[in-house]
Amino acid sequence: MKMKKLVLALCVGLGTSSAAFAADGVINITGQINGSTCQVNGTANGTLATVNVTLPTVSKSALATKGATAGTTPFVLNLTQCTGASAKTLFELGSTVDQTTGNLINQTTGGASNVQVGLLNSSFQPINITNNTNSQTVSISNNVATLNYYAQYVATGAATAGAVNTSVMFSMQYN
Repeated sequence: MKMKKLVLALCVGLGTSSAAFAADGVINITGQINGSTCQVNGTANGTLATVNVTLPTVSKSALATKGATAGTTPFVLNLTQCTGASAKTLFELGSTVDQTTGNLINQTTGGASNVQVGLLNSSFQPINITNNTNSQTVSISNNVATLNYYAQYVATGAATAGAVNTSVMFSMQYN
């Protein structure tokens, strides 16, 4: 008799606990795999493209107040062998990105403090890497596209002297 009561209690308990884990919705995920990708700056398909940008040396007085910018430097992503109609750069959120400012954090140990690196689109609008605000889309014409960007120092306070070094991963989105 005790065994029947135990089994009955377990069944009631299991029935009650399953109600606590009821589904509240569904997440549908869709995507598309493109058959080919563009070459970035002449790098072979499937190979990581590396773009080096050297910012000029600037005086810390140019970055004396929060929000001050200096050393705006152009860089280009040249796409070739593209088959889509448009291309967009998606900058990847990672440990080098300040999620509050959307800028790149200086990774140099003992380097300049209160300095980040901001990216700008071709219209000189700041790109917030956290959510890719102001990242640009360009048309692909004759299997070629050019994306013009800029990098610059951005003060988060009164800058101190020292080296600045950072990086960001990016992906190209084709449509």
